[in-house]
Amino acid sequence: MVWQPSASLTVIKQRARIYRQIRAFFDVRSCFEVDTALLSPTTNTDANIESIKASNLGQTLYLQTSPEFAMKRLLAAGSGSIYQICHAFREGEKGRRHNPEFTLLEWYRVGFDYQQLMDEIECLIDDISGEPNQYQRISYRQLVLEHINVDIDTIKLFALRQRVDQFVPGTLSSELDVDQCLDLLISLAIAPKIKGYVFVYDYPISQASLARVKASDTSVAERFELFYDGLELANGFSELCDSPQQRNRFDSDNNRRLTLGLDPYPPDELLLSALDSGLPECAGVAIGLDRLLMVLLEKNSIDQVLSFVE
Repeated sequence: MVWQPSASLTVIKQRARIYRQIRAFFDVRSCFEVDTALLSPTTNTDANIESIKASNLGQTLYLQTSPEFAMKRLLAAGSGSIYQICHAFREGEKGRRHNPEFTLLEWYRVGFDYQQLMDEIECLIDDISGEPNQYQRISYRQLVLEHINVDIDTIKLFALRQRVDQFVPGTLSSELDVDQCLDLLISLAIAPKIKGYVFVYDYPISQASLARVKASDTSVAERFELFYDGLELANGFSELCDSPQQRNRFDSDNNRRLTLGLDPYPPDELLLSALDSGLPECAGVAIGLDRLLMVLLEKNSIDQVLSFVE
């Protein structure tokens, strides 16, 4: 039995230094730190995410996969721009790049859109790393077209399944829908080819999550992800402010969960009420802070940046 920390004391001290830099970065930008609960009676309905259950006095609770819903309630209450460094939890995640308990840096900027938020992420990473870095931006459609010669606007499902068979052999592609095919191709065929910091933006509307629809092209959502050498670091949006549309997305998520044999999750009525009252136009992002530390400190396993891995 090993009782010592997973990370070295040098890394633990570097982590503390980076936390100080993050807080200083947001302090000068009038973005203040908040703290929200880790336990909630509701959770993320996304079919790709499983929450860890807890209970108290007979009530089912969930360890939060993200502080997003609570932070949006603060925004609707008039908080202005806010950020949070917190622990988050996801069921079934364990490996070199995953841990069921991990750290998120999440922030929301009132008056920003997703392009402005990408600009700010670049400033933050440059500030923490102490040097200017190179960044690329590419649309989701163009990324898939360049790497595997698939045009997601025109390809049919049977042809997309053939691409999965080609690039991810051994997969039961006949059982996959369009988004499942694209997820596999992105994660296993395309992401390993990404070098350096790359923002992928304008995700298909079927993968909008909590992002608003792009006004100039309603086939896509104002969503982005940031990768470094194929490692996903961040997921961000121009935030959806429409309560009925958000309820429809929760319902769609739960229908998909049922189709996949997963338990549905109750929609967060407090979030929907907050959206009804009026969420300011804003953009938000969650950065996997442990993964960012892996990049900045040149570590190849998440265990090397966590104090303890149980």
